[in-house]
Amino acid sequence: MMATVHAPYNLEMSDNCINCKLRGRGYFCQFGGDELQGLAAISYPTVYPEDSVLFVEGQMPRGVYILCRGKAKLSMVSSEGKTLILHISEPGEILGLSSCLLGQPYQATVESLSPCQLNFIRRDDFLQYVRNHPEAMFRVAEFLSREYRAACNEIGSLGLAHSAAEKMARLLLGWKEFHAHSNGATTLKLTLTHEEMAQMIGSSRETVTRMLARFRAKNYIEVHGSTLLIRNRAALQSLADNPGSDEPAEARLPAPGNGLRRSPEIVPVRIGPAAPRARAAKSPAPMLQLSAR
Repeated sequence: MMATVHAPYNLEMSDNCINCKLRGRGYFCQFGGDELQGLAAISYPTVYPEDSVLFVEGQMPRGVYILCRGKAKLSMVSSEGKTLILHISEPGEILGLSSCLLGQPYQATVESLSPCQLNFIRRDDFLQYVRNHPEAMFRVAEFLSREYRAACNEIGSLGLAHSAAEKMARLLLGWKEFHAHSNGATTLKLTLTHEEMAQMIGSSRETVTRMLARFRAKNYIEVHGSTLLIRNRAALQSLADNPGSDEPAEARLPAPGNGLRRSPEIVPVRIGPAAPRARAAKSPAPMLQLSAR
């Protein structure tokens, strides 16, 4: 059987895990021998177009998805309708793993950002496979540890950042799709819209647009269509490491109640004869209603 076949959306699809040429270093499916054959026997390769929803937050798990090609985003939506992107999944990652193991609802919605190939594995088959293959069990523990570290990083980036500029600098510095140049500049491929970038840092689209414009004005970055060039990486790193270093002075005033005394505010006073004090209106006396006998 052919290892790769032509599929829609200009994807080179692999229909056989054993002879797959898409598998790379760090992939969940990077097995050999019996582990790989067992995985191939329970996998269902499928191609999804862009903006396809694989599963939604709160849905009971049917199984796991191994992302072979393309990208997907994991997001949560609050009761007020605000969306927060938790993670951008890369090829080789396994989606819905923790929910599948626990038998509890998916904690996030997963949607494809580009045409993707995924291998779907039903929950019962996956659990049986992990029980029978120790190497697969170790790989599951490894990927759960990665998810935990990624979640800690996201929480720290959102919860400990002091400004939108700091969050934006961290997002650009942590971008995975980049190409380093010999002159120290870095080129990023922007695969996300301003709205999606705002959802990653817990901000608004207008704030992201304003931060990018400020970085351009300071010559930190250049933007040419979907390509972003980081010209001054040291400045962005300093902004990410030193909260408030790029903020106006009035935005860095200490908040009240933190142990620092703020200078008293000057209240304008009108000089001249005092205006007559208005008399407070008397409230009407309560009426006592007597019932007729």
